[in-house]
Amino acid sequence: MTSTSPTQQGETHVAPQADHGDPARTWIGRIAEGRAWLFLAGLIICFEVWSRLAFGATFVLNPFNLQSIAIFAVAPLLLATGQTFVIISGGIDLSLGFIMGLAAVVAAHATNMAGAAIPLPLAMLAGILAAVLVAGVPGMINGLLISRLRIPPFIGTLGMFGVARGAAYLLAGGTTVPVQNSWFALLGNGKFHGVPYLVMITAIFVVVMHYILSQTRFGQHNYAIGANVQAARRAGIDIRGHILRLYVLSAMCAGLGGALYAARFTAGAAQAGEPLLLDSVAAVVIGGASLFGGSGTIFGTVAGALVIAVIQYGLVFVNVEPFWQFIAVGLVIIISVLIDQAQRRFSGARQDE
Repeated sequence: MTSTSPTQQGETHVAPQADHGDPARTWIGRIAEGRAWLFLAGLIICFEVWSRLAFGATFVLNPFNLQSIAIFAVAPLLLATGQTFVIISGGIDLSLGFIMGLAAVVAAHATNMAGAAIPLPLAMLAGILAAVLVAGVPGMINGLLISRLRIPPFIGTLGMFGVARGAAYLLAGGTTVPVQNSWFALLGNGKFHGVPYLVMITAIFVVVMHYILSQTRFGQHNYAIGANVQAARRAGIDIRGHILRLYVLSAMCAGLGGALYAARFTAGAAQAGEPLLLDSVAAVVIGGASLFGGSGTIFGTVAGALVIAVIQYGLVFVNVEPFWQFIAVGLVIIISVLIDQAQRRFSGARQDE
């Protein structure tokens, strides 16, 4: 009896992404995958040399600088963590900035209201929980629009961008909402052995998200959907259910970012995440995730967020006009995408043109 090959049965043959027998391809692939860390190392070296030549002082060995860079990276990284999951799946979430702002306002209101009835530590926890849960609502709507009604992610989340923006400003009354809770202020500005609480919370959260993406079935399904949605459907993956959960997760990451923003500034502001949306996408792209979907890591996104934070803080530190940061971040994004394209061509992966 003659056997039939997979290609004869109508299956599409997909070329492997890398030839592991070719050392040159292996090393080039590793360098491309770690480009965010190389960018980060290069930036640190440049600012260190610049600082010593211009001011005779160290840049990277200054504890205050390290703390400031870490604090700069917290909010964009929290948004970028959820954005990483979405981009790996082949989508994008443009609503995260104002979902974060909505969550910041909710956290401020809920903390103040709860503080009148329960102890301040519990009121703080209630405010954070309320912010994360409320943020999940627009995330669920995004997921339903994209998974059930087949609205493109760009359009669906862009519409939610406007809805969340209006809701945040209405809830805030057009102003910032101050938080009257000393525990909340301590969470946002306190330190443990020199390490800010915000940085510690973010580090723990990032490790948990890394585990979910790399070690759980949810994470593996996310990669499969981003790499080939039709193959994932044939494999029995619940595409619609996964996308719904994915956008809820992304929004709740922004919700945590909003709550920690309110803690840092002891006030909730509707515009809290507006300037951070593009930074979140940039961090994911710089971190090595492909805009075609199917690749990316949480730790790569961490490196991308640190690259942006180092550029933003470093230019101020060496007394360069801060407007140059937009040019620098933009150039890094372009270089990252070009490297990703070159890597895909070199590895023989399919490209959508």
